[in-house]
Amino acid sequence: MSDGLARTLFALSDANRLKIVELLKTGPLPVGEIAVQLQLNQPQTSKHLKVLLEADIVRMEPVANRRIYHLRTEVFQGITAWSQSFEQQMVSRMVRLEAYLEQQQNSVDSEGVNKNGG
Repeated sequence: MSDGLARTLFALSDANRLKIVELLKTGPLPVGEIAVQLQLNQPQTSKHLKVLLEADIVRMEPVANRRIYHLRTEVFQGITAWSQSFEQQMVSRMVRLEAYLEQQQNSVDSEGVNKNGG
């Protein structure tokens, strides 16, 4: 696992940060609006946003005296690729299991034919 992926997963391991990501899926928001929607105080919200910013999950755009946060969706491509590797591994295991079970069934069938037919 790469350091970047580990940082991303750590950042997303907090429920409030996940909620922030969900909010930002709909579009950019200022810190104050995020705080209001999550019913957090602004310092707490800023702390969570800092973690998300350091993990490259969000980017910040200063506009006058406000900080607008945008979701960076490209980071989720890495998570998707990583999780799909598990899916590929499971499919491979299932294919091997299916081949093994088929081999066992054929072995049982051939033993039965020899006993009954011979």
